[in-house]
Amino acid sequence: MSERLRRLGQRALVAALWLAGGYYLFLGGEYSSLDLRSLRQERRTLGARVDSLAAVTDSLEVWADSLESEPSVIEKVARERYGFIRDGELLFRFIEVDTGAGRRVDR
Repeated sequence: MSERLRRLGQRALVAALWLAGGYYLFLGGEYSSLDLRSLRQERRTLGARVDSLAAVTDSLEVWADSLESEPSVIEKVARERYGFIRDGELLFRFIEVDTGAGRRVDR
């Protein structure tokens, strides 16, 4: 009977060591499997953000190039943003009234 208890104790000890090793393998240590999974998700998110910002950068580079080289784009910006007009043209500016405060809003 004591031999049987000793074997049972040894098996329980081996099973406990295996469980402890498995726990350490997946959840213990400096970086666990859960940390690895969250880092992979963060990497995918940041990769998508980098791709989005690269597309914005490309479109801004195209816009800057067109502002430097195309006179029609320069004229369009000067007319729309700064209100430039040619000789003989009239410029109409519309004033919106903020009804809540009762004051003018220039645009």
